[in-house]
Amino acid sequence: MPEPYDVITMGRIGVDLYPLRTGVPLAQVDTFGKFLGGSATNVAVAAARLGRRTAVITRTGRDPFGDYLHQALREFEVDDRWVTAVDAYPTPVTFCEVFPPDDFPLYFYRLPKAPDLEIHPGELNLDAIRSARIFWMTGTGLCAEPSRTATLAALEARGKSGITVFDLDWRPMFWPDGAKPGAPEPEGTEPGAVYARALRHATVAVGNLDECEVAVGEREPHAAARALLAAGVELAVVKQGPKGVLAVHRDGSRAEVPPVPVDVVNGLGAGDAFGGALCHGLLAGWDLERVMRYANAAGAIVAGRLACSSAMPYDEEVTGTLAAGRVVAGDPAASDPAASAVAPSTASSTEPSAVRSSVRAPEALS
Repeated sequence: MPEPYDVITMGRIGVDLYPLRTGVPLAQVDTFGKFLGGSATNVAVAAARLGRRTAVITRTGRDPFGDYLHQALREFEVDDRWVTAVDAYPTPVTFCEVFPPDDFPLYFYRLPKAPDLEIHPGELNLDAIRSARIFWMTGTGLCAEPSRTATLAALEARGKSGITVFDLDWRPMFWPDGAKPGAPEPEGTEPGAVYARALRHATVAVGNLDECEVAVGEREPHAAARALLAAGVELAVVKQGPKGVLAVHRDGSRAEVPPVPVDVVNGLGAGDAFGGALCHGLLAGWDLERVMRYANAAGAIVAGRLACSSAMPYDEEVTGTLAAGRVVAGDPAASDPAASAVAPSTASSTEPSAVRSSVRAPEALS
């Protein structure tokens, strides 16, 4: 039997098109960088950068952008054997505006439907999913069929073996009619009910305050952590933006650590770097505070760079940041050549504007 993967992620993939100028609206941007994107995919890249054997379960269109994503995954040393093509839908693209330090509106082009929501239960390699040391899934994968059923089937197949992470990943625009908690939906498919089903199978839940409120109806950090534990997980990780991150384990251990100071370029993707580093620390068996500090540092490094996937840090970069106590000014984004075209804005971690931005807060930085 082949060696189990360290991390298998399941969920969103697409092409990120990021402006190479900051502080201007898209209407005025004339040059873009093209990057592999999608939260679950970025987490796999982040863990691979830290030396973990990773794979992603997702789908693309049968088009040149889909070909590009396969090429990028292989370059990042992420196994793409379970990335399959869908004839009916194009590979999604996502545009971003960059207004440092805390406003990064995202514009998703995923209509009429994103291929990554066409994952069918019968296509899953359940043996590989069961044997993976960590299985990572996201809230986006629960927003539509057949992805919802496939994601829940993968969770059930795990049977809480190993580490199963539920990235709460609440993006209301992906749900039917921009669903809101409590909005009328077919019985059992409203977001809160679907999240509750997934939480019963997860061992770790990760989310910011908005996402915790959707999942368990609580946004006060300690209450949210308690509610996530009561919902079935063993470890609750609550991101608090500028206040850092709170982690509470069922065994009574807890850690609350501040964000790492950084000159923010782009807060997008920092949460995915946090996720990949979280996987790395959990697999290493570190104590909870060390895991959280390491993940914070990884997220901060990416917040100081333009891109997401290509900006994911290596271990020596994370340990260097921890030693310095901040992301060092002038830190070369060797993995992100486009970052040199961007002038960073000095700031510590903050929540993004809730008015213009549909992106998750750069909890990223926590």
